[in-house]
Amino acid sequence: MTVDQILNAKGKNVYSVRSTTTVYEALKVMGEKNIGAILVIDGSDLKGILSERDYARKIVLKDKSSKETFVHEIMESTVFSVKLSNNIEDCMELMSTKRIRHLPVLENGIVVGIISISDVVKAIIEIQKDTIHHLNSYISQ
Repeated sequence: MTVDQILNAKGKNVYSVRSTTTVYEALKVMGEKNIGAILVIDGSDLKGILSERDYARKIVLKDKSSKETFVHEIMESTVFSVKLSNNIEDCMELMSTKRIRHLPVLENGIVVGIISISDVVKAIIEIQKDTIHHLNSYISQ
């Protein structure tokens, strides 16, 4: 299964904020969209990613104010990404080795989607269901 197939099943909505947005405003968007991370895009350039984990570790635990801190101050600026043609095994390996939960999907330098560890797990479950179905059909013959 490819990243393109995962995005076709889940949708290609991309939610983002600018790096000059306050952390509070970014968290509001994340809450409204029920997402655990949001991309930081200035113009069409992917600058970083902000996650709930970043907020907890860099705002809450350091007793900072989310209304006075800008996204660029706490975002993760090293962003690992995948392409539409990457397969699910590529995503699993990257997420596992880099200990990340979200992967932006880029084509020609432009963000076209984002997948989460949850999306990958759901895809694996679907693949396993299909395999079990085919094996049951084979055994029943």
